[in-house]
Amino acid sequence: MAKKMKNKEKIKKLVTHNGSFHADDIFACAALSLLLEKKKQKFEIIRTRDEKIIKTGDYVFDVGGIYNAGKNKFDHHQVGFKEKRKGGIILSSFGLVWRKYGPEIAGSKKVSEIIEKKLVAPIDAWDNGFDLVKNKYDISPYYIQHAFAILRPTWKEKKLSEDIMFRKGVSIAKEIIAREIIQANDSIEASRMVVSIYKKSKNKKIIVLDREYPYEYTLQSFSEPMFVIYPRETDGTWGVKAVRKDLQSFKNRKDFPKKWAGLREDTLPKVSGVPDAVFCHKALFLAVAKSKKGAIRLAEIAVKS
Repeated sequence: MAKKMKNKEKIKKLVTHNGSFHADDIFACAALSLLLEKKKQKFEIIRTRDEKIIKTGDYVFDVGGIYNAGKNKFDHHQVGFKEKRKGGIILSSFGLVWRKYGPEIAGSKKVSEIIEKKLVAPIDAWDNGFDLVKNKYDISPYYIQHAFAILRPTWKEKKLSEDIMFRKGVSIAKEIIAREIIQANDSIEASRMVVSIYKKSKNKKIIVLDREYPYEYTLQSFSEPMFVIYPRETDGTWGVKAVRKDLQSFKNRKDFPKKWAGLREDTLPKVSGVPDAVFCHKALFLAVAKSKKGAIRLAEIAVKS
């Protein structure tokens, strides 16, 4: 009996509200689950509004009316709650959990900050009524919040359990966070490589990479690059991409020549003068050649055009 009690005491309680759920409580739960799994700590997820049970929680989020990071209380619904990030966006339960445990879950402060900006802050903004974009057309963006909202049972699905669907959402959110951590780590390493290549490049208008690194954010810091050349690992060809003016638009610092738009290997070599040219996108941001030499030549012609 004593042994059973000892094992019970090792199980941490993650407590949130029952009923309908949103992206913030799903991701808060996912983040805490990853934290405890990393610590090899057993835990259980409890969804309730019973105050007596809430008080027994080791980690309480999106319910309980208390924010106290020291005691692992992460609610944001109470009157007088004022926790904001720089810029004024109020934190949700996910943001509060990530503020305390993000670096530990992500493995570093830098990776945590990348995920904070990319994933956590937008979820906080949505949950607290902050518009991040304005609709230019008669359609709305499909946010990550919508993907999790569809897990909630509809008015007709009387037999579908909200608790089961919540846990399904947590499982998906855990995978998303885990993948974001991998992506962020690899992008940091790639950024170092891209900066090194940029610094060594004699012609800083054309940056030739040795791998298909993510480079977009890194090269925005430098004014000279117009085109980036990289090996396309899927088919062995070489790609040439135009560098955007900024990452909030599709406008390029320099387009490929208009007469190349949409041409393929049956016509592009003759029109461009590059024998192994394969393709130029009709939007003039991407061209492909069979060789590195051909890709460089496409970029050189585009720079001078």
